[in-house]
Amino acid sequence: MRNIWTICSKELRSYFVSPIAYLLLTMFALIFGFFFWNALGYFVIAGLEMQLRGQNFPMNVNEQIIRPLLSNASVVGLFFIPMITMRLFAEEKRSGTIELLATSPVCDIEIIVGKWLAAMILYACLLFFTALNFAFLFLYGHPDWKPLAVGYLGLLLQAGTLLALGTFISTLTKNQIIAGAATFGVCLLLWVLEWTSGYESATWAHVLAYLSVITHFESFAKGVIELKDVIFYLSGIFLGLFFTARSMESMRWRS
Repeated sequence: MRNIWTICSKELRSYFVSPIAYLLLTMFALIFGFFFWNALGYFVIAGLEMQLRGQNFPMNVNEQIIRPLLSNASVVGLFFIPMITMRLFAEEKRSGTIELLATSPVCDIEIIVGKWLAAMILYACLLFFTALNFAFLFLYGHPDWKPLAVGYLGLLLQAGTLLALGTFISTLTKNQIIAGAATFGVCLLLWVLEWTSGYESATWAHVLAYLSVITHFESFAKGVIELKDVIFYLSGIFLGLFFTARSMESMRWRS
């Protein structure tokens, strides 16, 4: 466990001693802040229009603001996850330090989990800035915090799966641009697989839709924890880290 934390700390320092982390945090905060401002604006205008019309339908903050924003955060994550993972192993291979890692007494799984955990912590920092926006809703309104907490759990599990796959892709090349582009392509593909169920009812279409990461996030966005969705994300994390371990093993034999 000490080795994992040592590698994780090293990766986090490499993020924050360079402009990478600050750029990602700033851009994520600005983009999500814009989404929050628009969602809140539409919510307020809709409430005023209903009052002017004499309508008395209840406005639900969780359904009309929080749930759509969590989905928006999931979409924005597609663009930021490749930027987080593309350097994990590609930079090590480019600088030549991968040989030191491959021949070190540290276990491959400790290296992999340490780097993946650092990526998870950085992504959690991105989500923390979104929580600052939601804090205003609790300051001036009375939303239910439980669906929000479940939604954040879903975002972390979904990101964990995509970050694990991005970690694996990063071991395949020493070019960070290639690693980032390939990771984005895989993330986008796993997102749009769900579209097949919209126009096709065959078994293969349902299988493809089930493999989509967004399919399993819908229940979390509603504030519901489904065991099958948790298992799907945990399985995705395991497979991503497993493939990374096999790739590391091949590099260790070649070094």
